[in-house]
Amino acid sequence: MKRLILLSIFYLSVTISFVFAQKEDSTKHIASEKVDQLNEVVVTAQFGPQSLKNSVYNVRIINAEKIRLRGATNIQQVLNTELGFRFSNDLTLGTNDVELMGMSGRNIKILLDGVPMVDRSDSRESLNQIDINTVERIEIVEGPVSVVYGTDALAGAINIITKNVGKSLVNVSARIQDETAGNEYGLLRGKGNHNKNISANWQNNGWNLLTGFTHNDFGGWNLAPRTATIAEVNSVANRWKPKEQFLVNTKVGYRNDNFNIWYRFDGLNEAIESRGGMNPNNYKRELQTYTTHRYTQQLQSAWQAAERLQFTAIAGYTNLQRSTKSLIHDFTNNSEVLSTEAGKQDVAKFHAAIIRTTAIYSPSKSISIQPGFELNSDVASGARIKGAPIINDYAFFVSSEIKPTEKINIRPGLRFIKNSVYDAPSVIPSLNAKFSLLHALDLRLAYARGFRAPALRELYYDFFDASHSIMGNTNLKAEESNSFNGSLALHVLKLRTTLSGFYNLFKNRIDYGVDASNPSVTTLINIAKYKTTGATLDNSLILNNLQMNVGFAYIGRFNSLGDSEPILELPEFVWSPELTTNLSYTFTKMNGNISLFYKYAGSRPSYQLSTEHNAQNAKLVKVGAFSWADLMLNKNLYQNITVTAGIKNLFDITQLTNSSTASGGAHSIGGATLPYSYGRSYVLGVSFNWNKN
Repeated sequence: MKRLILLSIFYLSVTISFVFAQKEDSTKHIASEKVDQLNEVVVTAQFGPQSLKNSVYNVRIINAEKIRLRGATNIQQVLNTELGFRFSNDLTLGTNDVELMGMSGRNIKILLDGVPMVDRSDSRESLNQIDINTVERIEIVEGPVSVVYGTDALAGAINIITKNVGKSLVNVSARIQDETAGNEYGLLRGKGNHNKNISANWQNNGWNLLTGFTHNDFGGWNLAPRTATIAEVNSVANRWKPKEQFLVNTKVGYRNDNFNIWYRFDGLNEAIESRGGMNPNNYKRELQTYTTHRYTQQLQSAWQAAERLQFTAIAGYTNLQRSTKSLIHDFTNNSEVLSTEAGKQDVAKFHAAIIRTTAIYSPSKSISIQPGFELNSDVASGARIKGAPIINDYAFFVSSEIKPTEKINIRPGLRFIKNSVYDAPSVIPSLNAKFSLLHALDLRLAYARGFRAPALRELYYDFFDASHSIMGNTNLKAEESNSFNGSLALHVLKLRTTLSGFYNLFKNRIDYGVDASNPSVTTLINIAKYKTTGATLDNSLILNNLQMNVGFAYIGRFNSLGDSEPILELPEFVWSPELTTNLSYTFTKMNGNISLFYKYAGSRPSYQLSTEHNAQNAKLVKVGAFSWADLMLNKNLYQNITVTAGIKNLFDITQLTNSSTASGGAHSIGGATLPYSYGRSYVLGVSFNWNKN
């Protein structure tokens, strides 16, 4: 791998020299790159590409320009200050999860060009295993889209849309960006965050080819000294594990006026190091490496068979392997051997395939019909997984867009499901409607049922070691939801204001519980119900060189204790506020830009049972509020070169206060603080872009 790093640096150096040798001015100034976000085109859950204003869904778009201005090195850094998003960290495994509008990551559909991403557990760690350098834009659909995308899409969908070739015959680009991890940095000492990317694309006579390579190397933060004891290592919870990623991608395709077909391959090699403390009794310590190999392939096509008839097809296959390797290092003779303790060596393999076909027929301008068929197949194997289970899911779905007048668009939909393992909901309905009250004022209303199928891990995963006793449950039912959404959008000149509200009622929610037949074992069960509700106000303004977005959200999460203990007379919901402000100003004459991305996340309350004086009471506990801000500067130099500098986590947030005494999962932490970040980071990067027409 080190040789690959040296090769990529050499390749980058050659590219820089090549760029300086060119006389062609094929780049554009920042001012001309500015995109009018109010008139962008959306494709997720649509019959075809259409403007954001005409979509029946409430959709948010994060375009390529905003991603570039952020200097982001992963998807989390892009979404971190977006309204309704919250992230949590599992420092035990070195992974993280996302939450949208009060609902956890397992209720969010993560898509790469419309193909579902595969995760080994119920957290969405795949979100940060996508190469940010390949992303053209991110589309976020709020509310259930289970009719279109099936399982998991209860809270909504996040569709990561990758780049296509531009208008140039050839394009070569490269990027190097370094960041401190808090106050730690050292290129040769493995401290900080080091990111490198190189990519190229070509097109001619309808044929196109894209390829790229990325290396991300995070050296960890606040790591204990090599000879620290177990007690010294465990005395500090906020230690961030080193993580290294190698990502490759290739896309090849052909298109003409009526037909488009392309194949894409994405590969990931990720290694996370867990360094245990030394046992002072025998001078030995444990070293673990969590390695992930992810290979995703997809083939997509679209054919305009006639003026009113179009066909689309998707075939996708993912091979995901996660392994744990545990070594025992002996300081007395500086030797290492494999650990023989139960559960310390493991390989889990997941295979997922999808085939999806749709037709779009428009018998008239006022009616469009979309029937479709989808087949999903999931296979898993491993020492902790019972047998080699296979789950096949068959679905037929149909939806239509009916426009009785120019100002009304109604979209009903149905999805029929058959699953080989569990009793899936037989029919999933949805109804979306858009009313143009005035030329600049649109009302959207929606009802939808959603569902989440039990994951292979929840059904068949067993894990027993010195600290855990977890058993899967093959009798789990699918989670189901009934959701109501509404929004009112005003679009005047360069201003867009959207007021929206939502209410979600879940039943059969899957969560951890105690095995009734063996109280010492933790298993997964369907609990009675769960609810979320809330409202958001989102404002976007483009005024000359200034782009501004200001948003507010007030999100309520169901207080299950109030439902199970009615005698305590507790509120039905506990509420959290959010405030976001994203500002970007372009200095046209200087060919530069300054951007501020800010978010205030209010405290997150919940209730816990406590016993005082032999009586049970409800105790209000909270995860503390915090403010997050990133300040970034971008400057174009020499036509082909852009320099990026800035500060991430401006307020130096590392931990959040936490008055809870209970842990929320297998690896969560209860206590006075929750780890959130590794502190303020300073960023410096340079990117190169060359085109030949």
